[in-house]
Amino acid sequence: MGTIGYICPVCGNELERVQNSYVCPKRHSFDIARKGYVNLLTTSGRDPSKAGDDADMVRARTDFLDIGHYERLADAVADTVGRWSSSGSAVIDSGCGEGYYTVRYAQQLTDREIYGIDISKRAVAHCMTRAHAAGASNCEFAVASSYALPFPDHCADVIVSTFAPVVDKEYARVIKEGGALVVVSPSPRHLYELKAELYEHPYENSPNSYGLDSFTEADSQTVEYTSELRSQKEIADLFMMTPYYYKTPKEGIERLKKLDRLALTCGFVIQVFTRK
Repeated sequence: MGTIGYICPVCGNELERVQNSYVCPKRHSFDIARKGYVNLLTTSGRDPSKAGDDADMVRARTDFLDIGHYERLADAVADTVGRWSSSGSAVIDSGCGEGYYTVRYAQQLTDREIYGIDISKRAVAHCMTRAHAAGASNCEFAVASSYALPFPDHCADVIVSTFAPVVDKEYARVIKEGGALVVVSPSPRHLYELKAELYEHPYENSPNSYGLDSFTEADSQTVEYTSELRSQKEIADLFMMTPYYYKTPKEGIERLKKLDRLALTCGFVIQVFTRK
């Protein structure tokens, strides 16, 4: 790969691969892990070894997504990225998690170069496992922050953000003029049945407002369907993936533990913004 390359998170200079490291002209060096990713997370005040999803969260996401509950979303986003890019395009999946979506894009868009970044070292390590298992040679991964992408100015044709931070100025810096930002967010009824079990007064999701002063909305679609969760483990894994995991009262968690079936609304809004 190497169409767009990485920049040094310390000084901003271009990184060059030298054997098993990336090195910049000022000799800042970043080792490439045995699985093939590089850790470029050096955000001040953050411990890169503890950032993002922990091992249990990565496992929960992997187990849940591999069943296929969000396969229709992955395919719809891959189709969107395909329509807003062309052969040879560079696509960045910002906040890629454990790589389910990223590798699927790589498999379906084999003539694009796909880059995934996430702040979780554990998640990015699993991304590489996915990519190797799928034989996806057109994607690579780095540990990095959406707020400080390790890429040069105006190098990407598309950035994808799925349930991840949307950063106006940083994305505008990296996306080419006329390039696209694809943002995936929950529809109003997404996971409503789960919330009905957790809370006495369930609520619909409010539309997200991203304050994208550097972009113009060009397209939007909603993907919504029902999926059947068929075990307590599936339900628990999904719960661990959601923000509700951190803020649900004990009573709601106990109700959830008693379920082994749940018909669930999966709803997603896919928006496309073009850079001004």
